[in-house]
Amino acid sequence: MIITPNSAEHLLSAAARNNADWCAAVSRSGHFRDALWCSPLRTPPLYPDAVTLTPGATAAEVLAGVDTTTPGCSVKDSFAALDLTPAGFEVLFEAEWIHRPAGAAAPTNSRLDWDELEAPGELAAWETAWDGDGGEGTGPGPGLFHEGLLREGIVFLAGRDGARITAGAVLSTGGGVVGVSNLFAHDDADADAAWAAALDAAARHWPELPVVGYEHGEDLDTAVRAGFTPLGPLRIWLHTA
Repeated sequence: MIITPNSAEHLLSAAARNNADWCAAVSRSGHFRDALWCSPLRTPPLYPDAVTLTPGATAAEVLAGVDTTTPGCSVKDSFAALDLTPAGFEVLFEAEWIHRPAGAAAPTNSRLDWDELEAPGELAAWETAWDGDGGEGTGPGPGLFHEGLLREGIVFLAGRDGARITAGAVLSTGGGVVGVSNLFAHDDADADAAWAAALDAAARHWPELPVVGYEHGEDLDTAVRAGFTPLGPLRIWLHTA
């Protein structure tokens, strides 16, 4: 099969690579192989220990690159092509890769003021807002997003209601696309505005690049309203044995 630029197969591979680049940047560990990115050390909470980059990646290749001897190992099966059950994994959840051609979103009325983080000190407030647990300790904990991310050209968007951050998203490049991740809105009414703000930022910084990400459930419905098209399924596996 010949994979042409902007075909579904090309965009799926680009989305997987983009997401692996983002996971590698957050984790500050791991390495790339032909079929996957993997970390032999446990990655931060909510981030996988491996991300497959091709549908031909095998379970043996994945297992050789991760640590299953300590709790919490997870794998992003980017093409929903693996069976990791015999190795003691269970499917944590399934989602859909999504794609939108390059270009700004349609104008959206937003009650929030949107900006991009510039000072490293703002990351802690952004992370607290994204975590959304009210400081109760149910989220991944502070310090997940390190200051080096801002120096790597990754954009953290903040939607502010007065002085408080109540919505946001992350934009990162890699794989020839712009990836949108960690999008959140405390008020469901602001979710559409968050996608519009993310697309506008992508169009400003990288006007020629298509935009990708992954979502599931109601968040997928919101992304489709913003002009995204589902590309194909992915699975997150968690080692439970």
